Formats: sequence, C-alpha cells, structure tokens
Amino acid sequence: MAEATIEPDSAQHSLKRVIGRKVLLLFVVGDILGAGIYALVGKAAGYVGGALWLPFLVAFVLATLTATAYAELVGKYPRAAGAALYANKAFNIPFVTFIVAFAVLMSGITSASAAALAFGGRYLNEFVSLPAIVGAFAFLGLVALVNLAGISESVKVNVVLTVIEAFGLLVIIAIGVYALLSGDGHPARALEFHPANGAFLGVLGGTALAFYALIGFEDSVNLAEESRNPQRDYPRALFGGLALASVIYLAVAFTATTLVDTKTLMTSTGPLLEVVKVAGLAFPPKLFALIALLAVGNTALINMMMASRLVYGMAREGIVPKVFATVHATRATPWAAILFTVVIAAVLVATGDVGNLADTTVLLLLMVFTLVNVAVLVLRGDPVEHDHYRAPSWMPALGAVVCLVLTLPVTGRGGDVYVRAGVLIAVGVLLWFVNRMFLSERERSS
Repeated sequence: MAEATIEPDSAQHSLKRVIGRKVLLLFVVGDILGAGIYALVGKAAGYVGGALWLPFLVAFVLATLTATAYAELVGKYPRAAGAALYANKAFNIPFVTFIVAFAVLMSGITSASAAALAFGGRYLNEFVSLPAIVGAFAFLGLVALVNLAGISESVKVNVVLTVIEAFGLLVIIAIGVYALLSGDGHPARALEFHPANGAFLGVLGGTALAFYALIGFEDSVNLAEESRNPQRDYPRALFGGLALASVIYLAVAFTATTLVDTKTLMTSTGPLLEVVKVAGLAFPPKLFALIALLAVGNTALINMMMASRLVYGMAREGIVPKVFATVHATRATPWAAILFTVVIAAVLVATGDVGNLADTTVLLLLMVFTLVNVAVLVLRGDPVEHDHYRAPSWMPALGAVVCLVLTLPVTGRGGDVYVRAGVLIAVGVLLWFVNRMFLSERERSS
C-alpha cells in the first residue's frame, strides 16, 4: 500500500520560486475575502443581535493563534501540501495524514456548496427569479464544465478577482461612511447585544460561524514552494493579509447592522445587497449583485478545482482507488475526480443550506487546525538549518485548545452539521479501506 507521504522526492520536482511578498499578500487577502462575508454577515446576528461585528473580531483574534502555527511550519517546510505535510511529518501515520488531507478536501466541497447556494440566492435573483437550489445546481454544472475544459486559476487571475471582491466591500464601507456623515442609519444598533443563548455561548456560536469568513488563509500555504523567500515573506503576508481582511470585515459588519434591521440581515441570502438598496449613496444594485456573484462564484470555483485535483493526486499516489485518476482522452482533465466532487457537492446542496454548510466547513477545518497547532509543537524536535519564524509556544498551544472547543456542540451548532461532517469523513475512510482491499488482492494474485 502506498503511504500518504506528501513531499517532493528531489529538487527536480520543486516548483519555480516566482512569487514576491506583495503578490503573496494579495493572494492571502483574496483567499480570505469572498463568499463568507458576502453570504453570512447577517447570520451572525442570529447569535448576538445587532453587534454582529463582535464574532468577526473574536474570530480574527482566535484565527491569529492558528496562523502563527502555519507561519512557523511554512517557514520551516516551504513546500506545497499544507496541513497534510505537517501531519505526516509530526505523526508519521499514513492513515492520519490521509484523514487530514481528506478533511481539507471535503471542507473545500462543503465551502463550494455553501457558496453555490449563496450564488443561487438573493444575488442571482437580482437578474433572474429562480429557486436558490436551482441556481446552485446550475452553477455547479457550470463549475463542472469549467473543470472539464481544463481552465485553471492563475495567481494573476486571482489578483484581478481579489480587486473585484475588495471593491465590492469597499463600496459597502463607503456607503457606511456616507451614512454616518449624513446622519442616516442607526449606529446604536451595532451595540445592541442580544445573544440567543447567553453572552458566552452567543459569542461562541457566532464566532464559530464567523470563522468561515476567515479560514481561506489555509489555502495560501500551498504557495510556499513558489515564493521567493517564504521564511521572510509568508509570515508578513499571512498576518498582514489576515489583519487587512479583518478590518474590512469589521467595517462591513458595522455598516450592515447600522443600515439594515437585524431581522432582514438574518433572513437574507444576499445581506450586502440589502445594504446597497437602502443606502443614501446611490450605487446600482445590479452592478453590486454582479460583483457579489463573482466573489461568491470564485470561492466555489477555486474550492471545486482544488478538490478535484486533490482527489486526482491521491488516486495517482494509490491512496484512494485508481479510478479517480482517470483522465479525459482529449481534454486531459481528471473527469472521474471532477464527477466525484460535483456529485458530493450536489448532494450537499440538496440537503443543506448556506448556514449549516458553512458550519460544516468550519467544523472540518477546526479539526485540521487543532492537529496543525499540535504538530507545530511536536515538530519543535525536528530542527532545520535555515532561519524561520518561530511562534511563541503559548499561541499554538492556546490555538489547539480554542479550535477544539469550537468543534464542540456548546457553540450551538446543529446536530445535522456533525452528522454531515461524520458522513463525509466516513466516505474517506471507506475509500481508504476499499483501496487497501484491492491492493491486498492484487498483491496476493501477483
């Protein structure tokens, strides 16, 4: 059986180091911005009331703890593969490495499914009236076609989309500034703290959901192998990007709760469009809806492309059944892996909503983050010759505890979220053992 080893075997397989600090910073920001803030800013109000900026602030502080672990590990092992590489180095148990990689894979699919539903909701309805699930299925079909055509997102395209996503959020912030200067809106609403289940549990639940808007930074570790100086540049880009995205999020959350009543934000699948429509500062709603669709759609597209390529890579390494390594004869794209990920996404879209699919994404990644925080401490016993960022030990230690706590039901997360996450991981376990069975059978017959 092939082990789930995630390391290049020679210098010949290293990627070209061409990415500088500024592009890396933009990539981190672009990775974080997207579906989370465009689709879920109002959902946090269900936990804390009008003070919906508070869960985003707490989520930023807690996400920074885990970011320190990633900053150290990227500087120490500047290679693509991320959490799976760190788990493999720290624990050296192929099954654990596989489960970490599969959890990241499934988090990408659940995130894409949440984004697909957000795409088919309020923002799409600005152009055509369709049930959200129909729009989501249509979007997944489009994503599948893009995948099959072999179109991949380059860093330069990501930078362009980052500018578009950020522009939409800056429009919201400009609307908020104009409202404050004009005396419009209700700024006091941003201080209305009405937690549904008590102060601690309310903030905890809102923070667990707000994590969805910040977890994108995990993908950025895969650029480490292509960065010119990852030991120096990645920590600065990571912390700078996380801080910049969080400032934007806090400003957007404050504006949203100031201009739109809490109930409307809670129930809308396009909460920022509600802000644009009531603003005193005129901005074409259809143009903003288009920007939102690009932002939300880009999140889904990147996640589904990443997921299909990860399944394909696992199949090529013999970690999951080889059938998923099947490539289209003319397009040279992994059609079997694409079909597998799209089918799972379609099932998730049919059985979930934006909120609980986002919660499932967060749950899966919080489990991964817990292991990454532990891994950085374990790997302190594996020194390297080059200099790199070293996190204060208390930060990843506290990060592991925080991430573990945020996986617990006390956050108010529904039981269906745990069932969904459990089923998705069970699919991975099934693939692992089916693959082992076939490999064992092949060895006996050879």
